[in-house]
Amino acid sequence: MINVFLLRHGETAWNADNNRYCGRTDIPLTPKGISQAEAVREQLKQVQIDGVYASPLQRAWTTAQIATGKEVIKDDRLIEADFGNWEHKTREEFIAENEKLWLDWKRDPAVARAGGTGENATEIITRVDDFFMGLVRKHQSGTFLVAAHNGVNRFYLAHKLGMPLKNYQQLTQDNSSITLFTLDETGGFVLKQLNSKM
Repeated sequence: MINVFLLRHGETAWNADNNRYCGRTDIPLTPKGISQAEAVREQLKQVQIDGVYASPLQRAWTTAQIATGKEVIKDDRLIEADFGNWEHKTREEFIAENEKLWLDWKRDPAVARAGGTGENATEIITRVDDFFMGLVRKHQSGTFLVAAHNGVNRFYLAHKLGMPLKNYQQLTQDNSSITLFTLDETGGFVLKQLNSKM
């Protein structure tokens, strides 16, 4: 069984600008985002971290590096969702352009494609679950920090908690807040903390 500290990256300029959707666009942390990652380092200073993994997007791996001071292993399976035509737009903007795409996504993101041309939740969960099952098979035990993104993290958590995927937005993961869970080699999952500042 492994312990996982699952982080969402620190704040970016798009987060600060009315939460513009930022999927694969590779933008840096703001000064506030850097401070948030430094706060995580303080929170985890008494925790022995055995390995650090992150999305290859700089906002995630920079958060992980600042939070742990350790080498970060980048893994493409942790990259944020492909939001298709919603990229760089606020929810209000893309709903005004095509409300049906949003209603389809809200009804069943497991099959609807984000922004009409992006990923669906089934594809997201498949790759993120593959990462975590590979992690527990490789290490069997230990404590790991994994830094990724709001979309992929919430879909994975909803899946492991047995929630309908359309309810993923009922889970909150603020920038650089800690979610802690355990995972065993059978996929057994126990949520210990959600969106915590410890």
